[in-house]
Amino acid sequence: MTTERVDVLVVGGGPVGLFAAALLAVRGVSVAVWERRSAAPTGSRAIGIHPPSLDAFAAIGLDGPVLAEATRVRSGVARSRGREIGRLSFDRASATHPYVATLDQHRTESLLRSRLEAAAPGALRVGVSLTGLERHRDHVDATGVGPSGAPVSVRAAFVVGADGARSVTRDLLGIGTSGRDYPDRYVMGDFADVEDPADRTAALVDVGPAGVVESFPLPGGRRRYVALVPSDFAAESPDGAARVASIVADRTGVALDPSTCTMLSGFRVRRRAADRVGLGRVVLAGDAAHEISPIGGQGMNLGWLDAAELAPLLADAVASGAAGPWPEYARRRQAVARRAARQAEVNMALGRPLRAVGAVGREALLRTVLSLPTADGLAGVYAMRWA
Repeated sequence: MTTERVDVLVVGGGPVGLFAAALLAVRGVSVAVWERRSAAPTGSRAIGIHPPSLDAFAAIGLDGPVLAEATRVRSGVARSRGREIGRLSFDRASATHPYVATLDQHRTESLLRSRLEAAAPGALRVGVSLTGLERHRDHVDATGVGPSGAPVSVRAAFVVGADGARSVTRDLLGIGTSGRDYPDRYVMGDFADVEDPADRTAALVDVGPAGVVESFPLPGGRRRYVALVPSDFAAESPDGAARVASIVADRTGVALDPSTCTMLSGFRVRRRAADRVGLGRVVLAGDAAHEISPIGGQGMNLGWLDAAELAPLLADAVASGAAGPWPEYARRRQAVARRAARQAEVNMALGRPLRAVGAVGREALLRTVLSLPTADGLAGVYAMRWA
């Protein structure tokens, strides 16, 4: 078995790993990416791309291609029982991108793959699973299994673990996690957009007494609906789309056509943080370092911003032979993740079922908050201007 030598091995070829690798490649760093999946990206999953991420994408020329396909969400509208409570605009949320872009995750991943291939042809190795890490003073030896079952190995100056919430990289390092599981269960589905044409570029959040329903426009005249559901709700059931449509109709008055549903998935919520983000010449990024609630659409963007901060640090360390400034990186990125997690918790709390009196109080609170001059600041919070 021949051992390949690269400056940086990235474990995980999802959105975060691909972006980290592309950022390194355009800085002249030799890079390899091991991705255990063999198939091309599929599915909708995460869709929100926030202004700081779009700014970061410019470093690899990805902002233009993403925006050419994405829908631009320019405002948010709060409702309850189908009636508008208030709205906020993203016009002042960012000087460069006064909107949140939405695009199916598989398209974002495909565009990232294209940018990486242009910067470092052949760097992405699909069907490769990490099985071992051996850390040394000036390098890391990684071993894995290739798509044919044959062993593979890489000697790298640094390894980036961007392999998700169930990170093998983290486990091989013996790094634990802390956090909690939440009782909330949600279902998300993509349907033909039948909202009022005036709101086709708006994110809609209905916080009625029965539980939240959020929706976000998608390319191709579609809309993603996310609803809080009972703990026994089975999204994979044959009548899953019809049941979601019924929930949306009951809570918001919007009549979805179940036959137009192109994606349906249920998920629970948990929060996790790695006890350490770096160990020797191995560092974690994205969900491998910090997992937060998908409510609010911040998790994927947090990972991209991890990569945007990490890539120049790694490039400098490769050039200088340094061991890597993990403490400062860890402190900053974990602090940002904690803030995002707290915001996600607020979002969940605002969307939980309430009795009639409590729901009226929640409506009054939101009406007041959204009518204040500080609503522009709130838009900036949701657009991740602080990240």
